[in-house]
Amino acid sequence: MIDLTDRAITHVMKNLRAEGEYVRVGLTPAGCTGFEYKIDWDNDVSADDIIIDFGKFGVVVDVMSAPMVEGSTIDVVTEGMNTTVKIINPKETNSCGCGASVNFS
Repeated sequence: MIDLTDRAITHVMKNLRAEGEYVRVGLTPAGCTGFEYKIDWDNDVSADDIIIDFGKFGVVVDVMSAPMVEGSTIDVVTEGMNTTVKIINPKETNSCGCGASVNFS
């Protein structure tokens, strides 16, 4: 469903507050092209959420976002002094100029 690079796994493990925590990945309607990614800690898992187990933590995706984020890879990219969590999604068809929002056809 969603993959994490070794850098992303290391990043999550360094920031993990408690073993068994979840990272929620999803989309929210916003921005000029349609959707913004949301990535946050979340331990409130619904019965219809999709859970991907990474051992000491899990990634949770809601059923509405799942079809659009399926096949994505989460990476951590460092450019200069900035470190950013980046979602590489082959299903994106368009993004705004600043890269804050994406669209899917």
